[in-house]
Amino acid sequence: MRSTPAAKKTAEPSSARGAARAAAAAAPITAPAADSEPPRPPSGVLERGLSILECFTEDRLRLQLRELAECTGLDKATLLRLLGVLVRARMVHRFDNGSYAPGPALLHMGMLYRRTFDVGSRLQPALQEVMRHTGETVAFYVRDGDERVCLYRENSSNELRHHVEVGMRLKLSAGGSSSHVLRYFTGGNTPQAANIARDGFAITREERLPQIASVAVPVFDGDGVFQGALVVIGIASRQNATAQRKAVQVARQALAQQGFNTSAPKEWSR
Repeated sequence: MRSTPAAKKTAEPSSARGAARAAAAAAPITAPAADSEPPRPPSGVLERGLSILECFTEDRLRLQLRELAECTGLDKATLLRLLGVLVRARMVHRFDNGSYAPGPALLHMGMLYRRTFDVGSRLQPALQEVMRHTGETVAFYVRDGDERVCLYRENSSNELRHHVEVGMRLKLSAGGSSSHVLRYFTGGNTPQAANIARDGFAITREERLPQIASVAVPVFDGDGVFQGALVVIGIASRQNATAQRKAVQVARQALAQQGFNTSAPKEWSR
């Protein structure tokens, strides 16, 4: 996430692998430094095509052929053949100046991915309710490997706020209350394990970003399946311990109204 000097805080550059291979926000692969070994080219045709898509990030939306070669380790002749296929499939767009960017087919596939989460039609009203009562940004994250990805969000209407975008990806190791909840309920290690086991939620203050505090609760569907983490994120000066615990109660009530649980089922175990 990027913080700006303006009142509004914007989201960090993010990339996508699983959902966002389908959503024009692929997992970041940066070009190697001059003194590092070049990337090993992927072997299969499909892997090579995906490696091209994975070069694009929010801060690298347009790439030249040279940059794609550096990023993937593929030679330019191979790249041109693969890019031709991706352009025809509308998964990559080629500009007149020879640069490349994610194509519109990825957006369509990303929307299909979101629709596979039928919980969305129930989650969005819960997020709206929590945002209305707390005045802070509310988001729903799921785990994807060693990252978390935002599937739904309601940004605060406050001028000074934390801003989140759908598709935003963050490393779990970067911290934040939602990362602790996701790690705890998916078998990962977290220093907040004891707190989550005791309280059923995680609280962080300025752990990932200065001046930002967050509190997250787990979300279980009616059948007891863990879905992800709902997090309330705001400016630390507004989010004292009392406000954060109130946000937990608001979140639990809003989720319960939509048929979700925030407590693990009795048969659940780490």
